[in-house]
Amino acid sequence: MNKTLEIFLGILTAMGGFVEIGELTFMMNAGSQFHYQLLWVVALGVVGIMVYGEIAGRVAAVRGQAVFNVVRERAGMRLGLLTLVSATLVCLLTCAAEIGAIALVWELLSGWPYRALLLLAMVFLLLVIWFLPFKAIERVFGLFGLLMVVFIVVAWKMHPDWLQAAGGLVPSLPPGPTDKQLLYGYYAVALISSVMLPYETYFYASGAIEDHWTPRDINLNRVIVIVGFALGGLLAAALMIIGNQFLGPRHIEAGLPGTAALAAASQFGRAGLWLAIGGMFFAFAGAAIETAMCSAYDIAQFFGWPWGKFRKPRNAPRFALAWMIVLVLATLVVLTGVDPIQVVEYSIVFSVVILPLTYFPLMAISRDPDVMGVHVNGPIANTLGWLYFVLITIAAVAAIPLLVLTHGGQG
Repeated sequence: MNKTLEIFLGILTAMGGFVEIGELTFMMNAGSQFHYQLLWVVALGVVGIMVYGEIAGRVAAVRGQAVFNVVRERAGMRLGLLTLVSATLVCLLTCAAEIGAIALVWELLSGWPYRALLLLAMVFLLLVIWFLPFKAIERVFGLFGLLMVVFIVVAWKMHPDWLQAAGGLVPSLPPGPTDKQLLYGYYAVALISSVMLPYETYFYASGAIEDHWTPRDINLNRVIVIVGFALGGLLAAALMIIGNQFLGPRHIEAGLPGTAALAAASQFGRAGLWLAIGGMFFAFAGAAIETAMCSAYDIAQFFGWPWGKFRKPRNAPRFALAWMIVLVLATLVVLTGVDPIQVVEYSIVFSVVILPLTYFPLMAISRDPDVMGVHVNGPIANTLGWLYFVLITIAAVAAIPLLVLTHGGQG
């Protein structure tokens, strides 16, 4: 019974924490600009995060090592340090965007000054991480993030052309000028990055160790990543459908959380509005907590410091100090007045650049029978893992040129 409950809660947590401000923005804007033509990227990305999530969880269960233990061991000090610095900066930018998004949600509800709400959001997150144990954080923000399911129902109620949507699962370039096709390429790269954000893998593997997984939990790991991420992908696809059905005809850009909330209100009135706002708050707050903690996890794992929420702060002082510093620095970033939506767009593009640095060490260790024993990669994990490594390497090379050529996705 306990194992069944663990599987159920794990699946719900994976789904509830899947969509954050970057994915919400990119998915809805992609639907608005390209209809269903980028749904194939969502499907591709979901399979990719399943592959690497399963590998990271399996390595954590078998070896008791999270991602940056593996990065240090397999990539060496120099390349490992480059990966660590890059990952920490991306987590910092993503955390800043999520804090800004929380403040925007609260501003929508209260009308209070945005900068004051940024400070309030930072204090709230500091208190949550300090006082709540890992499982409570995982369950509260994962499960209440499931309020985002309202967007799946909204997409269904908008009666999209399902045949046309199914056609979006087949890659095809949009007709039109080169600028339009470059923008399509930019969104394709950004969407694959938003679905396969590296911090998801960092947090997932670290969480497996926080929950004291052993090789007996390998089947649990597979069920969670396959079912949980598939349901999260369904939510992402629903947001693209809403972008096509609601934003496109009105020529609206999903620049603020309130835009997404209006889409829910258009179908369910005040109830839809509150469900959407509640879901976005828990999703954004969960992502802010994950990215702040991921930075601390990564640094502590790389340098061999004691880490983990299962340890009291006095027993892992550098780990605790690291996530507090990240939250403060992230808040300072958005206090400068920078648009959190622009911050998250840049963080997502730069995330894809570091994906190969993160996933190559995982592939190297997970296919090594001397390290993994009977739990080494099978043919499917090996084939998919290396195919996706080639794919994300191509995306990493294309990301910065596409960012420049499309003026940050502005066309």
